[in-house]
Amino acid sequence: MEIKNNVFVITGAARGLGFEIAKNLASAGGKLALVDLNQQWLDEAVNTLQEYNVEIRTYITNVANEDQVIELFNKIQQDFGQIDGLVNNAGITRDALLVKHKNGQTTKMSLEQWQQVIDVNLTGVFLCGREAAAKMVENGRKGVIVNISSISRDGNIGQSNYSAAKAGVSALTATWGKELARYGVRCGAVAPGFACTDMVKTIPGPVLDKIVSDIPLRRLAKPEEIAHTVRYIVENDYFTTRTIPIGGGLQV
Repeated sequence: MEIKNNVFVITGAARGLGFEIAKNLASAGGKLALVDLNQQWLDEAVNTLQEYNVEIRTYITNVANEDQVIELFNKIQQDFGQIDGLVNNAGITRDALLVKHKNGQTTKMSLEQWQQVIDVNLTGVFLCGREAAAKMVENGRKGVIVNISSISRDGNIGQSNYSAAKAGVSALTATWGKELARYGVRCGAVAPGFACTDMVKTIPGPVLDKIVSDIPLRRLAKPEEIAHTVRYIVENDYFTTRTIPIGGGLQV
């Protein structure tokens, strides 16, 4: 797909991977609909991206809320007149062991911890993907959906909720790629490992040091390296249904 002058919706776009993805697409002339929950961060992102001289609009939306997501894509369609790509990047973590028994006390991952992550990381992907695909099909335009999964989709200690959601994202990617091909809409996913983002920076130092030592390339990913992989999927018109792992060789 040609990026220049096409419209790309990016969720979780104000900071971290989402911002780097937005920056990459803007550098190629893409028009951007940036979605997040924090207007101040969105405004800061727009100010930084102004140098690329592309049309950028911002939207406050909870991707786990169906009514808000429907309204979001109707508004983007109204504002831009088209939707050509979606990057489903918004995500959260609420890490905890399923069960932990220590000193005679047992703690469990709460239903709230489970549901919060499933709501944002999986249901949010479903809702945004559904609405974006519907607009692309109704507009009669070829399009692309890029979902952000994770190498944790194969299972990671302390991440029952996150791993399940990201495995679901890869499954949605394969399903949508097969279902939407008839309309000229492709769907691929990127499964990052540990990157230099605010989310990863919350990991305690000794734990993060151990993670880095287990990565064959012995470093965290740069956010722009993840963004480069997203762009590959966008631009390669023969890519669909698959998830690309980019974890420096790490398999959790």
